[in-house]
Amino acid sequence: MKRTRLSSGISIRRTIAEGSSQQVQAVKEIIAAVRSEGDAALLRYTEKWDGAKLDRLRVAQEEIAEAVERFDSQLLADLTEAADNIRRYHESQKQEGYKLEKSDGSYVAQRVTAIDSAGLYVPGGTAAYPSSVLMNVIPAQVAGVGRIVLISPPGKDGSLSDGVLAAAHILGIDEVYKSGGAQAIAALAYGTESIAPVDKITGPGNIFVALAKREVNGDVAIDMIAGPSEIAIIADDTAFPDEVAADLLSQAEHDPMACAVLLTASASLAEAVSREVQKQAEALPRHAIAQQAVEDHGMIYLGDTLEEVIDAANELAPEHLEIMTEDPEAVAEKIRHAGAIFIGRFSSEPVGDYFAGTNHVLPTNSTARFSSALSVYDFVKRTSIIRYSEQQWQQNKDKIARLARLEGLEGHARAVESRSWEKETES
Repeated sequence: MKRTRLSSGISIRRTIAEGSSQQVQAVKEIIAAVRSEGDAALLRYTEKWDGAKLDRLRVAQEEIAEAVERFDSQLLADLTEAADNIRRYHESQKQEGYKLEKSDGSYVAQRVTAIDSAGLYVPGGTAAYPSSVLMNVIPAQVAGVGRIVLISPPGKDGSLSDGVLAAAHILGIDEVYKSGGAQAIAALAYGTESIAPVDKITGPGNIFVALAKREVNGDVAIDMIAGPSEIAIIADDTAFPDEVAADLLSQAEHDPMACAVLLTASASLAEAVSREVQKQAEALPRHAIAQQAVEDHGMIYLGDTLEEVIDAANELAPEHLEIMTEDPEAVAEKIRHAGAIFIGRFSSEPVGDYFAGTNHVLPTNSTARFSSALSVYDFVKRTSIIRYSEQQWQQNKDKIARLARLEGLEGHARAVESRSWEKETES
């Protein structure tokens, strides 16, 4: 891993989801085709790019049952327990509305209402992650979303991952479709003969999925345009180099663009971790991916003090931030910007990925400075409610009219002034 002294202006930002002009144009054409041709476009693209000739888009209940039957029983139990942990965590995020009343009956209020429908995109192939099904579906269910749809590209045999279907079964999701790429996003956004449109689309995907989400954003809501995974670790001399290296590689193995960063004030730890990363990377099944990520986007930043290291972590605002120091809780209190914070040596990043209960859909590319993990809050909307009494109107109408005229909006002023007590009594 490259090593350097800390300096101002350090960054893990990478260009994400911009695509080439050809990719952008291709996505636009795919979306247009789905909007005009519906199911026929989805079936055509699925045969062209996934090599699967389908008779129908929707996964039959028998397919889900057969997948669950084939799925390892211990893994099914593990997924079920993980789902329980995730649900328990997200239940704490449920919000109630409120009402602020006056003695004359006037009030202002906020109503919290779940969106009507949500669609989860699940990547196919080696990136078919059952854990992502849990992380996307459960907060929507806790929020009270009435209709939740899964869509995923099939394999050449026309089937979906047993793990993905098992996760859907655990959560009681039976509306599952076979389609991938930009065409799947278009189907969720605008609907086809088989797939009714949804209000929000979540879930990761390749560049074409990311570009399609960006294209439909505004017609429907999306979760985020996520970039490659990233991890930063704050560590001191109390940390074990082999554990730090293993955690760095846990994200490097995701993608050649993944970013793995160690922040430390210990030169000896930096040297030891660098050696461990090289040794452990060679033993990983995804060695080539991890090695490229480490070479291209791996970094060890060496600071003079722990405080300097903490400041650097806040500047990076990483997706995942692990803290392995003598007093990790004290360090964590000083962290302002991170997608998720993992405190202490036993809180390795995969604990949050799979089992602790927190959501692993996190802001990347330093957007943790202003964004948060996927949550129940992403599947609800808040509506303002106003009821003014005649007394409040009488007391404030002139003030409101003056403010309207200050902004040159005479119609606003007259709308307030058009009411009168005399009008009601005369009638």
